[in-house]
Amino acid sequence: MLAVDSGGSGLRVVVGTVRRGALAQRESREPVRTGARGIDPEHLMRQLVPMVRALTEATGVDRLGTAVVGAAGLTTLGEALRAELPEALGREFGVGRVALAADAVTAYAGALGATPGAVVAAGTGLIAVGTDLTRWHRADGWGHLLGDCGGGAWIGRAGLECALRAHDGRAGGSRALLARAEELFGPMPGLPSLLYPRPDRPAVLASFAPQVAVCAPDDPVAADILRTAARHMAESAAAVCPTEGRPQVALTGGLFKIGEPLLVPLEEELARRLPHARRVAPAGDPLHGSVRIATDLAVGALTLPSDGAMLHVVTGKSD
Repeated sequence: MLAVDSGGSGLRVVVGTVRRGALAQRESREPVRTGARGIDPEHLMRQLVPMVRALTEATGVDRLGTAVVGAAGLTTLGEALRAELPEALGREFGVGRVALAADAVTAYAGALGATPGAVVAAGTGLIAVGTDLTRWHRADGWGHLLGDCGGGAWIGRAGLECALRAHDGRAGGSRALLARAEELFGPMPGLPSLLYPRPDRPAVLASFAPQVAVCAPDDPVAADILRTAARHMAESAAAVCPTEGRPQVALTGGLFKIGEPLLVPLEEELARRLPHARRVAPAGDPLHGSVRIATDLAVGALTLPSDGAMLHVVTGKSD
């Protein structure tokens, strides 16, 4: 089996077997391109083919009957990928069963497996996804201009706004955030020219989120930014979490590494909005989720709901 995690930081690829699990992994730091057709299947395959060839040679796995590709942006930018990738995987590797999954779905599978609940995935952006095992629900994940409320870019942008307010002498500013911003980016009048031309603006904004967390214990403005971020996250989780039974809720993604200044208010918000849900630690990351889905698909035990946009399964020849 083949499991792939394609995200904003590049590709991670695993080859393994159902009986022995994941055997070997390779990684590329080059993100798959997007263009007028959305996610570029040809660029994905150009990276994937040599990585998979090297992995199969190293592991001795000569049949890859099942493949799962988890891809950031699949829901809205995945038309070409859905149309072309299953055939390309079959042609190159003899794959007969393919699942194309949104990265939020592989994050869910990695965190909770086939259990009803909700997962908040937060890094540079933010999305919440939930399921009762009959259908998927998603909230936010609309990008840094239209949403991703509470994510790293959102927190960083809010912190920089408050730094600029302090620089200008406007209400709502934070001298602590201003000092941190000038250490990181230089004098504030130069910030727009540093930020606006960058193609990686969300990542640049998110790079300031840890500084907001550093300031939060002693700065009420920074603390309020993180409390608001926590409220946004909990709202998204509540929008997708099943309302019946005892669903599980997990948090996954690099943003949560900033620690207690965000996690404490978030736990409070989740307890208030989802009193019937049980908070659990994620079992694994999105790559683990791809491996889980590949294993279940290979043995005919996949119980996560299929969805044309979020979890698209194509079955051809058998293993």
